Amino acid sequence: MCSYCGCRNIPLIAQLTRQHENITNHTTALRAAERSDDPVTAAAAASVLSELLHPHTELEEQGLFAEMRADDMFSEHIESLCAEHEAIDAGLAAVEAGDLSRVGPLLTLLANHIDREENGLFPAALAYLDDEQWNHLHEVGGVAREVGVGHDHLDAGSAEHHHAR
Repeated sequence: MCSYCGCRNIPLIAQLTRQHENITNHTTALRAAERSDDPVTAAAAASVLSELLHPHTELEEQGLFAEMRADDMFSEHIESLCAEHEAIDAGLAAVEAGDLSRVGPLLTLLANHIDREENGLFPAALAYLDDEQWNHLHEVGGVAREVGVGHDHLDAGSAEHHHAR
């Protein structure tokens, strides 16, 4: 996961990154259920992942993705990430229905998806979104309260932005 560009100093990106870490940590149960050929445990693990992913993808799609989609330079990339969200949901639903053959491809897709966001989109957002856009994301509820997770009390305007516009 990216740790070199400073994008985690932006509260929204820090929140999304914490959510990625939590989601990734919860994949262990799904992998273990696959290895033990246990569709009941796999279904329960997939359900937990779905519960973690839905608010996360909603925050991404209605917040950061919506802001970045306005720039033609990012719209195709954002569309592909949204399509991956749908594919991940479909994979989880298949596992919840008992299809263990979907676990491996699902977890690979999820890991690659998180990598694309953290090492591609998040640093790009830091570079291309300006303070006004970050402020707008926070005003419309881009940074939500997370139960049981500490908060970085940073001002989005205090992070260094490298505007390449």
